[in-house]
Amino acid sequence: MPRSNIIILTNPSSKLPVERDRLTILPIQGDYSREMLMLQRIRSYIVFLETRAMEHLKWKGQVNHYIFTDSDIAVVDDLGQIFNDHLDFHVALTFRNNKEQPLNSGFIAVRGTPEGILRARFFLEEVLKVYTTKFMKASRMLGDQLALAWVVKSHSSFDVQRFTRKQAFTDRISGASVLFLPCSIYNWTPPEGAGQFRGMPLDVKVVHFKGSRKRLMLESWSFLKSSSFSDIPDMLCLILRSGRTKYDF
Repeated sequence: MPRSNIIILTNPSSKLPVERDRLTILPIQGDYSREMLMLQRIRSYIVFLETRAMEHLKWKGQVNHYIFTDSDIAVVDDLGQIFNDHLDFHVALTFRNNKEQPLNSGFIAVRGTPEGILRARFFLEEVLKVYTTKFMKASRMLGDQLALAWVVKSHSSFDVQRFTRKQAFTDRISGASVLFLPCSIYNWTPPEGAGQFRGMPLDVKVVHFKGSRKRLMLESWSFLKSSSFSDIPDMLCLILRSGRTKYDF
């Protein structure tokens, strides 16, 4: 999505000296302490969608889709096809074959129509309610993923066996049409303990440097800064290309 805008949702007290085109820093009030950070993330998403819904009346039919990502994610391919190939979903989540934690909250897509924004907001409000009533003991980590899984799997008609197959599918959850995308393509993580970033499957569209893998992002950044290529523009994050070589920007 070459014409995409970047919006950073952050603590009002944060100082982010980042200046570039198509970048907006949006402060949102809340509790950003380490213990409440995952909970605050969902609250910030809900607040953001509320502001988009109010502003939609000014856009005169213009539709802007939204993708929420963690800050340790790199987009490596055009994600616009998600909205073009799957026309009926309101919110998209990524899944993996993991019985206890089948959903990862690091990537959430929202269709930017009034209906999509509304349904996605209601869905996240349901997740927030479950989070605060059932999983506060896991508020520092994993609480949001456990709440997502609980909301989805609590529907009696939902077939959890679909999480074992690498195929996108859609289901109706809490009034929203939810698109489930495989993590192996839309939220891929380098192998645990990888000493260097040595590439990725060619169908991967989103790379998630979770946990200890974050140092691989720093390694990539150091490579960029030491590179003699003068035609590499300044960028907020690294966009990896084919993955066929150790570093292929």
